[in-house]
Amino acid sequence: MNERSTLSTGVTPRFSEESLQQIQEIFKRYPADRRQSAVMPILHLAQREFGGWLSRESLDYVAELVGMPPIRVYEVATFYTMYNLKPVGRYHIQACTNISCWLCGSDQVMDALKRKLKIAAGQTTEDKRFTLAEVECLGACVNAPMMQINDDYYENLTTDKVVEIIDRLP
Repeated sequence: MNERSTLSTGVTPRFSEESLQQIQEIFKRYPADRRQSAVMPILHLAQREFGGWLSRESLDYVAELVGMPPIRVYEVATFYTMYNLKPVGRYHIQACTNISCWLCGSDQVMDALKRKLKIAAGQTTEDKRFTLAEVECLGACVNAPMMQINDDYYENLTTDKVVEIIDRLP
């Protein structure tokens, strides 16, 4: 795998009963002979359940569940940036820096985040509370600049709003 390669934890993950039920519902979306089509939503579920990132063992586990060779699952997970292949902080902050956000001040938003958190893009704070990522597009161009923290979108950002949002997080 490449520079985004996933780490090994030495621990074999197992989905909770609730997640296994969700996986059965996910499988129902696809023809029985196309279980492998469920790989992306199951990777997303694995990332949520296994600490916000996908270890090599969790990728192997998903491969087994969907009936794919592990290398095919690695290919999916390393291609899409929505999958975290190394541990992230409790709050995963993804700041969009694509053209619409950039034109509306995403550089200032990123600078405010870096100053506030005292880390650069791609880093995690020492207390493991925040991970900062620069992303290409989060699909909210009309309300640029924007960022995503875990599953929540924050739009029409200013440097003051960014600091206020970070300060409000528990």
